[in-house]
Amino acid sequence: MTTLPKRLAGAPGGSRGKWFVLLAWLILAVALGPLAGKLGEVEETGPNAFLPQGAESAKVNTELEKFRTDTLMPAVVVYTGEGAAAKVGADRPRLAPLVAQGEQLPPAVRSDDGEALMVVVPLSYEDEVTDRIEELRDIAGANAPPGVRAEVGGPAGSLTDSVAVFDTLDSTLMIATGLVVAVLLLITYRSPLLWLFPLLSVGFAAVLTQVGTYLLAKYGHLPVDPQSAGILMVLVFGVGTDYALLLIARYREELHRQEDRHEAMKTALRRSGPAILASAGTVAVGLAALAFADINSSRSMGLVGAVGVVCAFLAMVTVLPALLVIAGRWVFWPFVPRFGAPIRKEATVWSRIGALVARRPRWSWLMSAGVTGVLALSVFGIDMGLRQSEIFQEKPESVVAQALISAHYPSGASDPAKIVTRADRAADVSSAVRDVRGVARVEDGDRTPDGRLATLQVVLADAPDSTAAKDTVDRLRDAVRTVDGAGALVGGATAQTLDTQRAADRDLRTVIPVVLVVVLVVLILLLRALVAPLLLLATVVLSYFAALGASNLLFESVFGFAGVDWSIPLMGFVFLVALGIDYNIFLMHRVREEALRIGHARGVLEGLTSTGGVITSAGVVLAATFAVFAALPLVTMAQMGVIVGIGVLLDTFLVRTVLVPALALDLGRRFWWPGRLSVGGGAPDRTVDGSAEERAPERV
Repeated sequence: MTTLPKRLAGAPGGSRGKWFVLLAWLILAVALGPLAGKLGEVEETGPNAFLPQGAESAKVNTELEKFRTDTLMPAVVVYTGEGAAAKVGADRPRLAPLVAQGEQLPPAVRSDDGEALMVVVPLSYEDEVTDRIEELRDIAGANAPPGVRAEVGGPAGSLTDSVAVFDTLDSTLMIATGLVVAVLLLITYRSPLLWLFPLLSVGFAAVLTQVGTYLLAKYGHLPVDPQSAGILMVLVFGVGTDYALLLIARYREELHRQEDRHEAMKTALRRSGPAILASAGTVAVGLAALAFADINSSRSMGLVGAVGVVCAFLAMVTVLPALLVIAGRWVFWPFVPRFGAPIRKEATVWSRIGALVARRPRWSWLMSAGVTGVLALSVFGIDMGLRQSEIFQEKPESVVAQALISAHYPSGASDPAKIVTRADRAADVSSAVRDVRGVARVEDGDRTPDGRLATLQVVLADAPDSTAAKDTVDRLRDAVRTVDGAGALVGGATAQTLDTQRAADRDLRTVIPVVLVVVLVVLILLLRALVAPLLLLATVVLSYFAALGASNLLFESVFGFAGVDWSIPLMGFVFLVALGIDYNIFLMHRVREEALRIGHARGVLEGLTSTGGVITSAGVVLAATFAVFAALPLVTMAQMGVIVGIGVLLDTFLVRTVLVPALALDLGRRFWWPGRLSVGGGAPDRTVDGSAEERAPERV
């Protein structure tokens, strides 16, 4: 963990090595580029893609594949207003041709209050469901009499609206993220040329990531869904740019010290490489820990993200150094680093901050811990869970249709619970569930061609995504288990929501300890200490709770979200702990290096001063890339972007700038216990100005 492989670290530095590296990447990009566009072909969009593995609702979906109706997905058209009956009569001849082959268009169902009519249109999976929904909406919206509303929803409508979000997700995220990163790099470097090199390197990383993900999904059964594929590119841009900023900053320093740019790059790689490797390893393994999650979408996001981080790391320690060495010093114009010129001509803002922290370190860390603690208090007021109608920032037509159905029919009429049972016990199962509280009615369904299995459709009295409906599903599952030999399973949309909610709770208890252990081990290996890693891990966890609390305040007061999605606490924790520890790794690796050279106290301040600018730039870039999510129509992705963005900024400007240096200064050499630095290894401690030796701290 402390050094990069010699071939990797030295490859771009040689006179011919840099051209070999660049040529190799160009060949890879040209040869494998066509595969990058095929990632969408292996994305899992089936009914179980976002469900917990082994959940009862997922088993029901699997069993339904044995039925003839496995190719059916209903759309629901709900009509309201005077003249609705005439509108239904006019639409039926045009709706009939859209019905799946072998099916009939059922008659319209009038609501009990007589104010609405509902037509269920069975569509075929084998057709393009989204195209059919568009045709349905054109028919329903055409020639409507004044005062008549016709909205298309149901499972097929919800699927179409969700697909519409993901259809443009990749391109929208790629363009927005690229623009954000380009602008921030221009501001950071104030150079008309230098910003292109990190972006070009990230572009190579993006191609390799998409190719690697496609091949692993196709031949290695790596789960990939549209949401994880969208986040993948943002992650590659974010971490890739972070690593580029750190490497370029160290390379610029070495150009002041060494005349030969090849040697300067070798030194920069050798000295920054361990921190970049530790960071990439922490993020990749932390994300890979999501493989222990039950929810398939969480597993997909973690494993796909780990692939992206590895590819970003490879690009930033190979192709970026090659490009920089080939370009020469002029690429930094107009601020060209000259050999022999001072690295910093005057005191920087980071040296001033360090001096302030050094004057009162204990007060500094208590103050910063207090601020994050106050923000974390808002965690206790979080409303967990979002209904289907609340997952979009702007309500699509399917959500409007569901609201009309809920207002005029039993709320579960558009999407009943599904029971799969042995056919010879179907009557007994039906009898067992009819009297269950919360059941509006029970309807017979279909049978498998061999006659062994049967389905029942259970219309719930409450909205499918309500708490009352989830309680009804629990009662249904208890009821069907009383029928001996039926082997009955309860599924459907409400059961899927319930299973996902409970799996999210289990995943929190399973994945979080794994991530914490992984991060702790990486820090111990990098810093060769125990106290420092434990404290760094504690600060990142505190930062996570502060980010979650602050985000909740924004969700309630600014964005107006109804609650926090069940997946957010786990996803936010994994991303923030894995990504947030980056900046502590960058800082403390440099602090340890300087402490060995000039002593602990001065080493802390020199490390803060040396890394302050680059870490702040990296934090702002990463936060800005994830903030792109806030503009997306899906509430879950917007929430993910907000919490990661706030968490990264807290880590950058408070935890890494004040809390961690203050703790290190307050503890003195004990911060490095039981490592070499804790017992007087390296240079002797001196005061901040280096004028006199410090008295050794008392043992505790």
